[in-house]
Amino acid sequence: MLKGLEAIIDVQKQVKDIMKIVAETNTTITEMEDSILKASINNQVINATNIAEVSEDLQYLIQSDMGN
Repeated sequence: MLKGLEAIIDVQKQVKDIMKIVAETNTTITEMEDSILKASINNQVINATNIAEVSEDLQYLIQSDMGN
């Protein structure tokens, strides 16, 4: 009987340890998702900025050619 209780206690401890690992893993995954989202937003901003700069450059070139 005592060995059976010890086995149950060991299994409960293992489950508790696994749950702790799962929680830590979930936190890590959430942090990774946040980092990926921030990188994606930063890339979108950089791309929009680059497109705007190219557009301005093209407008300048067109105006320069029309002035000649």
